[in-house]
Amino acid sequence: MTSDVQRPTESAGDQSGIPHVDGRIPFKGFSTWYRICGVPDEPGKLPLLCLHGGPGGSHDSISSLKGMAATGRRVIFYDQPGCGRSTLPEPHPDWWTVDLFVEEVGNVRRALGLDRIHLLGHSWGGMLAMSYTLTKPAGIASLTLSGAPPSRPQFAAESNRLLEQLPPEVGATIRKHEAEGTCDDPEYIEAVGRFYDHYVAARHPQPEPHLSPVEEVPSNPEVYLAMNGPLEFQDLGTLKDWDIRDRLVEIDVPTLVTSGRFDIITADIAGTVHEGIRGSEWVVFEESAHMAHLDEPDRYRAVLAEFLARHEP
Repeated sequence: MTSDVQRPTESAGDQSGIPHVDGRIPFKGFSTWYRICGVPDEPGKLPLLCLHGGPGGSHDSISSLKGMAATGRRVIFYDQPGCGRSTLPEPHPDWWTVDLFVEEVGNVRRALGLDRIHLLGHSWGGMLAMSYTLTKPAGIASLTLSGAPPSRPQFAAESNRLLEQLPPEVGATIRKHEAEGTCDDPEYIEAVGRFYDHYVAARHPQPEPHLSPVEEVPSNPEVYLAMNGPLEFQDLGTLKDWDIRDRLVEIDVPTLVTSGRFDIITADIAGTVHEGIRGSEWVVFEESAHMAHLDEPDRYRAVLAEFLARHEP
């Protein structure tokens, strides 16, 4: 670790018995909260750096991946700016661009001495992982993209297509309130919840803190509203034109693409990523929506462990 990283504030084990260390890294006048799970990497093993979804979520939604520490490697999480334990004391309306989050990935790696890593991103975290990888950073041994779209326009189109597959009253309610600008109406919130329960949230009950994005976002509204916009099925935020489909060919590290059979990241979206990144592998989790690491945890970790092991130094 570099000298500007604050001394870890916690070193303990949790109910899983996996030890962890928490700390903070200075970033743009504030700080990034991080957690390192597991003991020093075994010989020949590389750490796994995990990027959470949102935007505006926290690492809690992917914290079950700490179990990957059992494969002999450290697993590192952090909460992105304005998220989780990295909340900011005042609004920063001009901050919320992809470039900010890409910069933070590099800052975390430098501060924690993560010279060579496996990189995993879930959902928006996968979008971030692809954007970061396109900057050609050194030391990325492999990339795992879990339910990650390469294009917001494609994602928006597929989300609207999925909406039409739900009972007609769900779509009608959402369209009505988005047209009228009444997205704080409980009727709208309930209809959006039905959509997310079907395509996003874990399909099986989960213990805290494994929350769905629907449950995470309200505690961090600034980031989500700035990047996604106030409407769920019309892109109005800073991500609305984000599209790297024509740049996927530039990603030249071993890549694993995962998606769920009932995922909001549809087969068309995941297939676009798989076809665009030469030599990538694609695994579909048949009993999962967007949270395969929660719906099929044993198989997910086994698939991931096998992929990482094939791409160790």
